[in-house]
Amino acid sequence: MPNLQNKKFWVESENRWVSLKITNAALRTIDKLGIDAVIAKMKAEGKKV
Repeated sequence: MPNLQNKKFWVESENRWVSLKITNAALRTIDKLGIDAVIAKMKAEGKKV
């Protein structure tokens, strides 16, 4: 089982909080790329944010 965590991120471009259930690997990716880039990628893939 992956290590899932519920995290809230402030997204400056959308001026709102976003809650995500993410793994530790995804958390490291957000730290590396930034939450705006990760959300843009998720929207491009058709995932709900």
